[in-house]
This record gives sequence, C-alpha cells and structure tokens, in this order.
Amino acid sequence: MNWLNSEAFVLFDQRVIRSDMVGNVLGLIALTLGWRRSVLTWPVQFLAGLILFGAFYGHLTGSAGKQVVVMLVALYGWWQWSRRGRTTDGQISVRFATWTERGAMAAAAAAGTVAVALLFKAYPSLSWDPWPDAYIFVGTIVAMYAQARGMVEFWLAWLLVDLVGVPLNFANGYAFSGFVYVIYGALVLWGLRDWRLRSRNGARPALEGAPA
Repeated sequence: MNWLNSEAFVLFDQRVIRSDMVGNVLGLIALTLGWRRSVLTWPVQFLAGLILFGAFYGHLTGSAGKQVVVMLVALYGWWQWSRRGRTTDGQISVRFATWTERGAMAAAAAAGTVAVALLFKAYPSLSWDPWPDAYIFVGTIVAMYAQARGMVEFWLAWLLVDLVGVPLNFANGYAFSGFVYVIYGALVLWGLRDWRLRSRNGARPALEGAPA
C-alpha cells in the first residue's frame, strides 16, 4: 500500500500517485475491452477498484467505500455477461434500451445523485465536493449497470460523466486524471458508434449448438 500511495512522476507540476495512475490505466483498458464486448472488461474493472480501495483504505474512507460499490457492480456485470447471448462473432450481444428502461435509469440517476450528495454533505469527510462527486459516482454506477445489461446507452451515461469529470479534475489541479478523462471521452464516442452500428446491423445471437 505504501508503494501504491507513493509518487510515480510529476506532470504539469502535479504529483501523480501510483494508485491513481494504475487505477486510471486499468480503467482505460476496461473501457477498451467493453468497446470490444469482451467479458474481460469486468475483472479488469474489479481489479482497478480493488487497487484504489487498497490505496484509499485507512485515510480516505469515503473514497474506499465508493470503490467497494464499484467492485460489487463489476461482479454483477461479470455475472451478467457470463450468461448473456453471444453474436455470430462470439462476442456479447448489445441492444438499445427501451423507453421504460431509459426513464428508470434517468430517474434512478437523479434520485441517487440527490441522495448521495446529501449523504456527502451530512458527512463532509466522505467528499470535498458533494454535488459533482455524487453526480460522477452515481453516473458511473448507472453506466456500469447499463453496460452489464448490454445497453448502447451505457456509452451516453459515460459521456455525461465525462462532461463533469474533465473540467472538475482540471479545476482541482488533477491534470493527469483530467487528461485520462479526455481519453475516456474519445473511447466513449468510438464505442458508442461501434455498439450503435452493431445493434442496428443486428449481429444476431448464435443458435444454441451452432458454431459461434
């Protein structure tokens, strides 16, 4: 843990901590695997959460607690993708969410953001910036849930998280994290296009017993 919390290098006069660097790099790998519709995206996301939990535990309780939730959702996604139908190319099948599902996710995101922000305000040690922190945290959970369900809208949820995450990180002096969020944004747009085309071109699930 001491190694994870030590300095890796300095970028733009900002000390980059190894845990932040490793966690962000694993996050990029997980997002790329998600774009490729590989089930490996979930163990990589779990590993990223585990590393950040270990780094935060003992001195940033709120941040460590948030990583526990991320790891639980990653396990849920792993379970979902392990049992989902596969397309003819052997990858996970994807689809657009129904309007009912979109409405439910939007309502959950709004209610969750308010609830988490109020929790952060009630316990200031959990977050230095309650509202944007709650928005990013809840948005991440919603995005991971939509990804677990194979919904194209998961990319839109990540994009909405990026719209707040990029300026917030730069404004708070976290240039490295802000730069990584910019790369996230590019991957999100690329992934959104790919999943959208695949859902509409209709790579259909392979029949049971047929070669994938």
